[in-house]
Amino acid sequence: MTTDLETIDWKPTELLEGQTTGRLRALAGKPAGTLVIHEIYRSLQGESTFAGLPCVFVRLSACNLRCVYCDTPHAFYQGDVVAVDEILARALELGDDLVEITGGEPLLQHEVYDLMTRLCDRGRTVLIETSGAISTESVDPRVRVILDVKTPGSGEVEANVWHNLDRLKSIDEVKFVVVDRADFDWSIGVIEKHKLIERCPVLMSAAFGRVDPTELAAWTLETRLPLRLQLQLHKILWDPKARGV
Repeated sequence: MTTDLETIDWKPTELLEGQTTGRLRALAGKPAGTLVIHEIYRSLQGESTFAGLPCVFVRLSACNLRCVYCDTPHAFYQGDVVAVDEILARALELGDDLVEITGGEPLLQHEVYDLMTRLCDRGRTVLIETSGAISTESVDPRVRVILDVKTPGSGEVEANVWHNLDRLKSIDEVKFVVVDRADFDWSIGVIEKHKLIERCPVLMSAAFGRVDPTELAAWTLETRLPLRLQLQLHKILWDPKARGV
């Protein structure tokens, strides 16, 4: 019997109890009221419609996926257990109005929802960068969801929670990272099927080192759709392998 993956909204608890537990061992034994944090730092936002703005990044540890082009595998298992109160204080102390919660996959840790809400309550503009493989239904509506739809070329297309597309708000953004022309054409099919252009900004990103951004620009122009070409600004400004930028 096959499973219709489009009908499943994976929750963090289901993943922790399921077959991907080995990938999430960084979260094993984590006390309530804490998050396993890989790093907290201040830099320029490198992606999304906020690219170029000063931003505080809170990177959480662990991920249930293994995309072939992942550029943060060091976040899979490395991290420190930190109380949510301390994380909030450190993020506020860094001082920028824009805060991004990223990973890894940040929605795997239940306490992240409280952190995002408290940041919003303090007047911060909060972005959550999520793989799209976890349900976004519990995310505070003030948070701007950057939803990374996994393409076939990622190796994780079957992990997509398609109902997340139905939850997209006008302040959210949806991103497609493509590895080749086939990935791009697949992405356009999803965009048109789900009428994403009418819902929020749509970002097209070249998998770093796998697709020439100039080619992606040409493909994007061919569609005559109002898609936004996205370059990873931090990889242009600094060494592509640099951390904390």
